[in-house]
Amino acid sequence: MHSVLIQCLGEFLGDFIIILFGNGVVASVSLNKTKAQGTGWLAIALGWGFAVLFAVMIGGVFSPAASFNPALTLAMAIIGKFSWNLVLPFILAQFLGAMVGQLFVWLFFYPHWAETKDSATILGCFSTGPAIKHTPSNIFGEAVGTAILLIGVLAFGQNKLVAGVSPMMVGWLIMAIGLSLGATTGYAINPARDWGPRIMHSILPIANKGKSGWNYALVPLVGPILGGALGALLYQGLLGLLH
Repeated sequence: MHSVLIQCLGEFLGDFIIILFGNGVVASVSLNKTKAQGTGWLAIALGWGFAVLFAVMIGGVFSPAASFNPALTLAMAIIGKFSWNLVLPFILAQFLGAMVGQLFVWLFFYPHWAETKDSATILGCFSTGPAIKHTPSNIFGEAVGTAILLIGVLAFGQNKLVAGVSPMMVGWLIMAIGLSLGATTGYAINPARDWGPRIMHSILPIANKGKSGWNYALVPLVGPILGGALGALLYQGLLGLLH
């Protein structure tokens, strides 16, 4: 059995990897004078998919739940597949991992922030934002993306997959969500992924930074939590029809 502390370490490590690789690819594509500047949405979607894949492979060694996402953690607890006693420690570890991951992104790309004059571009390397700000639509988009994520994760658990295939399936699912459903909001589908780096944007002395966009921040919090819970309940209900 993994102790609570070890599991929380795994959750921390998973979110650290997700943000280091995920926002790392966003910074590579977006910031001025990187060698990957302008390579586009496909690079971002692939990078985020691989970020989650490696987070599950590495962080999952310490945290078998391999949640790394408060919306997933809450949804699993709601349907009885995760202990409520672990919900708060896991969410705290997830947020801290995301924050430290973003600190490393800021340090890694340190000279490029000064070369990038557009504050919105800089914020996009930290947190999500809408292509068109329309709160009901933005919340719906985040909810649908997260519901699909939960349904996929639960469905993979029902299939007799060869060891090591499940993390790849989750990574591919993240890629699919990003490519198909991510272009309207930046597909947070994970409150820690958005809020952890957004907090760091607020407190770090980033060159050319503007506001941290807290007027939008409820969308990547409320949308994923609602979508995750609804997706898990829907899948559980449909599965119950088979028995």
